[in-house]
Amino acid sequence: MPSEIALAANFSEIRYAQCWEDADILLSALDIQADSVCLSIASGGDNTLAMLSRSPKRVIAVDLSPAQIACLELRVAAYRELTHPELLVLMGSRNDLEEPKEKISFSPTFNLQISKIRTHLYRRCRSHLSPNVREFWDDRLSAIASGIGASGKFERYLALFRRYILPLIHNRDDLIGFLQLDTPEERHIFYENRWNNWRWQLLFRVFFSQFVLGRLGTDPSFLKYANISLAEHLLARIRHALITLNPAENPYLHWTIFGQHLHVLPYALRPENFDSIRTNLDRLEWRCTAIEDFLGNWDEDVIDRFNLSNIFEFMSLDNYRDLLRQIMRVGRRKGRLVYWNRLVERRRPESMADCLRSLSSLAEELYQKDKVFFYRDLIVEEII
Repeated sequence: MPSEIALAANFSEIRYAQCWEDADILLSALDIQADSVCLSIASGGDNTLAMLSRSPKRVIAVDLSPAQIACLELRVAAYRELTHPELLVLMGSRNDLEEPKEKISFSPTFNLQISKIRTHLYRRCRSHLSPNVREFWDDRLSAIASGIGASGKFERYLALFRRYILPLIHNRDDLIGFLQLDTPEERHIFYENRWNNWRWQLLFRVFFSQFVLGRLGTDPSFLKYANISLAEHLLARIRHALITLNPAENPYLHWTIFGQHLHVLPYALRPENFDSIRTNLDRLEWRCTAIEDFLGNWDEDVIDRFNLSNIFEFMSLDNYRDLLRQIMRVGRRKGRLVYWNRLVERRRPESMADCLRSLSSLAEELYQKDKVFFYRDLIVEEII
């Protein structure tokens, strides 16, 4: 029987070319061990690959979208074939194979030459791809040329904000200002005096409304169960990311504002993690299927760690609880579930308290460090 999510939306195109959950937080929450068997929602592929850096016994990525599986498979090919600087160029994190001299670039040096380099890098990876995924990317060479990390619907949505909305709110000096302030106290003063103006409040609320996000950034069906204001939540979380956390060290903020990572890289793209991910690629497998169908074919007590992204808020409360029961069936004792809530509250029901324990203190501690500002809750639960 098709899953609720599969019936709700079209999954033929890339929705997320990157993972927009903080991998540092994810790995701390999962606490992956050498004997762990992990299940991960593929999404853009970055966080699944990040899990390999902890050398688990096995990582299985699932996604009902062939496009998202294609994102993961191309990344795997890139880790096998390319050097670390080449990987960053193919991703779009940088526009040059050389280490960038500037920490910030408002005018990315994209040109025909870098387009050709990315196409060449893709052709080197191409032989590692399955026929269907090879055909998928062969039909999207323009996405390759721009950097595969920019090819998703959500990333194009952020690009619209970066190019057309943000310049109406803040100038270059304001954008650089936050990245040069060392303390939360300094950033608080700057935020209140220069950043939080009426244009920021108005244009942000319009662009990041459920209506605009549903049509330009994701799919209206994904917001079906939303019960809070997206814009109000995001304003509060971005304030936290700009003041309490250090924006100069936030790769997700850098991509949103500059369209590149440059020196500020997410976990899976950092040079110190490249070799460990590459070494463990043979421990990774992937399936293009709904998670419900995947779990239905597994025996009991076999999976230790579950990276579930925010899939639960796309389904009804009853379907969420049914899926939790399936996870309990295949999950091992002391296995961990990690997932996020954005606009819909999903957490273990009291009726399952005898088999699933909420690690709420750990979740709250990690959530306060979360560099991604799209979510209102991090949920960490342990199978008992």
